[in-house]
Amino acid sequence: MKKTILLTTLLSFIIANSVVAHAKETNQIATFIKIWGFLKYHHPTVAKGKIDWDKEFTNGVNEVKISRSKEAINLYYTTWINGLGKLEKCKACRIKDVSEDKFNVNMNWLKDSTSLSPELIDKLMNIQANRNQNRNYYVNQVEGVGNTEFKNEKAYPDSIYPSKELRLLTLARYWKIVEYFYPYRYKTNQNWDAVLVEMIPKFESAADTTDYHLTILELTAKVNDSHAKFSTRNTNEYFGFKWVPFSFKIIGDKAVVTGFYNDSLCRKNDIRIGDTFMKIDGLPIATIVKKNSKYVGASNESVKLRDMYNILFNGNSETVETEFDRNGVVGKKNIDRVAYDKLNYKWNSSNIKDTVKILEGNVGYINLGNLQRNQVASTLAKVKNTNAIIFDIRNYPNQTMYLLADFLNVDRKAFVKTSIPNINHPGTFNFSKDLYCGQKNANYYSGKVVLLCNETTQSHAEFTMMALQTAPNVRIVGSQTSGADGNTSLITLPGGFKTWITGIGIYYPDGKETQRIGIVPDVKVTPTISGIRLAKDEVLEMAIQTINKT
Repeated sequence: MKKTILLTTLLSFIIANSVVAHAKETNQIATFIKIWGFLKYHHPTVAKGKIDWDKEFTNGVNEVKISRSKEAINLYYTTWINGLGKLEKCKACRIKDVSEDKFNVNMNWLKDSTSLSPELIDKLMNIQANRNQNRNYYVNQVEGVGNTEFKNEKAYPDSIYPSKELRLLTLARYWKIVEYFYPYRYKTNQNWDAVLVEMIPKFESAADTTDYHLTILELTAKVNDSHAKFSTRNTNEYFGFKWVPFSFKIIGDKAVVTGFYNDSLCRKNDIRIGDTFMKIDGLPIATIVKKNSKYVGASNESVKLRDMYNILFNGNSETVETEFDRNGVVGKKNIDRVAYDKLNYKWNSSNIKDTVKILEGNVGYINLGNLQRNQVASTLAKVKNTNAIIFDIRNYPNQTMYLLADFLNVDRKAFVKTSIPNINHPGTFNFSKDLYCGQKNANYYSGKVVLLCNETTQSHAEFTMMALQTAPNVRIVGSQTSGADGNTSLITLPGGFKTWITGIGIYYPDGKETQRIGIVPDVKVTPTISGIRLAKDEVLEMAIQTINKT
């Protein structure tokens, strides 16, 4: 008994020491990533692209792992920085106080005396005070907009499952770009420093190509941005290359058929609009959603459910087993799955094919997903004498917003302002002046205006809504929009992979936020299972009711 107790105690001691050592190593790597990324965008020698900074990473990350003492690690950092050369005095480099500014990154870690020596702290603070200005090899900005571009990042296209060092470089590159240039970093669910510490062991231990790609997918989802998409052949294979032939919407832990991609296959499998699935391959819908939620980058829960479209029913087998309800009768059936190229999927399509029509009560209806710029004048001529106009923005508009705002407004109206990354002071943002839409128009449309929206209303669609909201007599009907507004920035990762983040912040002129929140409806209404079965457009019906009541 005593031997058993001793062995158990010894084993517990060894495990505890191992956990502590591993945590220490992770924190050392996290500090290395922070310093490496800080030098990348701040030190003029590095920021001008004079050094292969990726190589410095892959060499250095191992050095800090084998350096066990604080003194040894700090000596490595000070020697590293000394090798970059002397700094010239920067007269324009005012240090912005960000302690109370939620938009900007907190750089207090530069003064962390628990892990950094006084000499190293002085060097880092000196670099910040005399940081790189103007041209930066690793980041620039789109002229006229301000969202960032990262054109000179090495792609390593042959490294779809690279070495541990390159896998950590993937994490470091993405993490630091988000840290300094993502305008909504402050709105992520998880503290961004905590994300770094959590993800380091996952990138180190990724067992194979698929595991590595799923780890990248999990990382990109942590920015909680509906623009942050990432996929590879391996992630697609993991979720399944074969699709069911219908569209669906998740309502109350059930997947409801809303339309057909492949009519003949739906007929063959006796799929009907309104069929409500509770289980897939024996698993409840909620279980599948919860399991895969960490892989879906989304600004809010409505988009997370929307973007389960390539996960929920997908697989690599020819059929999928389901349990479903049809008008109160529960049954089971196997449904055929097909490859994507046989799906007949069309982006930005809807069940409403009309671009413009006149509804009962002299109410105009315009589908902005269909409306083209060269159709605006003729379309508005058809609805200018109506009592009200419904603009359907449950889609992606085609750059028509300014023309429509001119028609709806009596004068110019401020409708948005933006936050722009400051590449001369990484981690800080500058706000633009207000942007305007509309024009002086004595013959502006004086009828009622209703805007329709839901979770598919994203990015330019939300921007369009903000412009049309300036109309004198406007109401919004529908449900929470995507909450991802602003031009996107492309990030290239090792392996030649691509992902995106929202590149500029979008706010109302009074500072009210739209990211993650979306455009808030005045009248909230979402489709119901019973409404779908009856082929009702409940959002459009509520819009008509709202017009008749006001």
